[in-house]
Amino acid sequence: MKPPPKIAVSQPRDTVRVTFASGQVLEGAVGTTVQDFLNADRELKPDQYLSPIIAGIFDAKLRELSYSVKRDGGMQPVLLSSSDGGRIYRRSLILLLVTAIEKLFPKVKASVSYAVPDGGMFCILRNRDPFTAEELAQIEAHMREIVAADAPIDKKLVTLDEAITLFRDRGDDDKLRLLENRARNSLILYTLRGRSDYYYGYMLPSTGTLQTFKLLHTDTGFVLQYPRQGSANEIQPMQAHAKINHVFQEAEDWLHKMNLPDVGTLNQLVREDRVQELILVAEALHEQSIAYIARTINERQRDQDLRLVLIAGPSSSGKTTFSKRLSIQLLAQGIRPFTLEMDNYFVDREITPKDAEGNYDFEAFEAINLSVFNEQLAALIAGQRVIIPKFDFFTGKSVPDRPGQLKDNQIIIVEGIHGLNPRLVSDIPPEKIYRIYVSALTQLNIDFHNRVPTTDVRLLRRIARDAARRGYSATDTILRWDSVRRGEKKNIFPYQEYADVMFNSALAYELAALRPLVEPLLMQVEPGTPPHIESNRLLSFTVGAAVHGNTGTPHPRYVAAARVRPLVRNQDDERPLLRI
Repeated sequence: MKPPPKIAVSQPRDTVRVTFASGQVLEGAVGTTVQDFLNADRELKPDQYLSPIIAGIFDAKLRELSYSVKRDGGMQPVLLSSSDGGRIYRRSLILLLVTAIEKLFPKVKASVSYAVPDGGMFCILRNRDPFTAEELAQIEAHMREIVAADAPIDKKLVTLDEAITLFRDRGDDDKLRLLENRARNSLILYTLRGRSDYYYGYMLPSTGTLQTFKLLHTDTGFVLQYPRQGSANEIQPMQAHAKINHVFQEAEDWLHKMNLPDVGTLNQLVREDRVQELILVAEALHEQSIAYIARTINERQRDQDLRLVLIAGPSSSGKTTFSKRLSIQLLAQGIRPFTLEMDNYFVDREITPKDAEGNYDFEAFEAINLSVFNEQLAALIAGQRVIIPKFDFFTGKSVPDRPGQLKDNQIIIVEGIHGLNPRLVSDIPPEKIYRIYVSALTQLNIDFHNRVPTTDVRLLRRIARDAARRGYSATDTILRWDSVRRGEKKNIFPYQEYADVMFNSALAYELAALRPLVEPLLMQVEPGTPPHIESNRLLSFTVGAAVHGNTGTPHPRYVAAARVRPLVRNQDDERPLLRI
């Protein structure tokens, strides 16, 4: 029989100990901040801190640098190079921007509209003409003065009435619309240089870390540039993205047509039982765009003997739904689609390339059997009969499947992530190819200063899809997401400007429709795990309503599963107020 363990009386201590992944244990007084612990660890291991410290994860929860540690626990840094670090940095940068604008140009209302490639947020002015280049230079100079002073960003809990009075006196109607559905009678404001605002997520404790940014003048607004995840300490040169910028502007025009500037307005439509009207308008705008693409394909087929349509886009961008809707519009034009699935042209499993972690990389360009794919495309275009393969995912082999041959009124449609890569079909004359880029490129913002990233909307779509069709949990999908994103950045985004046309699959009411589907899935993620941090963040902005009763239902891709619910949200500590 084992002897009992030795137990002795311990004296209370006035210190806390934090343990890092490396095994390093640091001890400090009760109430020592996350920032102090991380700074101390950086002094001991500077090679592990290659970008600025933005926040920390303490006891498996994301914490601001100002958070006071009052018990022992595990600690790890959140750097600017991480997704969470980048979000906190950009959020704090917006606070810095609007503070500087209010100081130099009182009463001017600036709005963050959408994210642009190469790392930036396009901003517009709501109540005056765009800033001149000289005015923008003044704003940037004042922002840098505030950064140089390392001005504190104070966090304060106020009553709902206090916040409403503040925003009403300042004329912040977007915030007032949002707070109409506030379930709690208090909220947290962040204050910089005497200007307080409500932000949906954590902030830096002061401005000194916000060293890397730039304001770029445009004819219709300006771009607030920030460091991208892969280059945390520098600003990337801004490239010309004429096609995708046109889509962004088109989305702005759509929202203007629907008189839908923010989520608060969406909530008003919910309360007034006008959601069906919004759905019909949004779907009609989509259908107009798809019909235009179909007419263009018809004209190109008639005038240039167009034979191949390539559809590409990132994960959960709506490629399959778009392809089906495009096929219907092509049939209306007298064109019968002949579809090919790029996934059936994978190389055999034993020669599939692997990623850095040793897993099969099915998103790599080299995973496609280009020689067979191009041979069959050329044969089909020439009117020849081919045996189309099918990739057996169980055996990892490509096997013959079905015969195929084009008829006179048919056109080949191929959907796959590599559709915009010019190396995919290098032997086919360009005039015979039409490339379409599909993605959820914009999203209805929460208010003028708080965006909902479209990447997050795609992740919510994927969580709902994976659960319904593949049996994956939200945890499974979240764990795979970083790998998916790496593949997109390598194989899709660099080629998006090669598209002949872009289709924005985002819908203004989308979060409202997704909420009843993803909320139960996200709530099943196990607490204390890394995916739980992400699930909490996603829950914090799954807002809006699901349509019910006689008001109609959204597009079939979303199943309305709950009663209409306006925005219910508690962003103060990145946790949702789960109130039904």
